[in-house]
Amino acid sequence: MDRVNQILQHHMYRECLAQIRKFEQERIFCGHDMSHFLDVARLAHLFNLEEGLKIDREKIYAAALLHDVGRHIQYMDGTPHQEAGVPLAAKILEECGFEEDEQEEILAAVLSHRDKNVREEKNLAGIIYRADKMSRACYGCAARDLCDWDDTKKNLTLEF
Repeated sequence: MDRVNQILQHHMYRECLAQIRKFEQERIFCGHDMSHFLDVARLAHLFNLEEGLKIDREKIYAAALLHDVGRHIQYMDGTPHQEAGVPLAAKILEECGFEEDEQEEILAAVLSHRDKNVREEKNLAGIIYRADKMSRACYGCAARDLCDWDDTKKNLTLEF
C-alpha cells in the first residue's frame, strides 16, 4: 500500500482535498471527505472479495481515494467532477508510481463512477460505482428530507 500512502501525501491531492473541504464547509448533505473515500474503498474491497474478482487492493484504494478528486472544480465552474478529476488523478497516479495499465483502469473507474451503465460490471469501475452509491447512509441522515435526491436514489435500507 506504499503507493496509496503516497497518494495521501501527494501535494496536489492534499490541495484538492483542502479545496473540497472549503467548498463543503457549510454543506449539510453528504460530504466528499476522507471518511467517504475510505468507506468507498472498504466497500469496494468487500465486493471484490465476495465476487472473487481478484482486483489488487492497492488499485481499489487508489480509485476510491481519487474518485471525487475533481469535486472542487465542479463547485468552481460546473465541470462534472468525474471528468475534472481524470487529469488530476492521472498526474497523481503517475507521480506515485502506478504503471500505465494500472492508471488506465483506475482512471476508467474515476470517470465512470457516476455512470449507472457500469453498475453490474465485474471490474474496478463496477465495484467503485456500487461502493460509492452504497456508502451513503441516507437512512440516518439528518438532512434526508431536504436532499434533492429522489427517494429511489437514496439508501433508505441496509443492503447486503
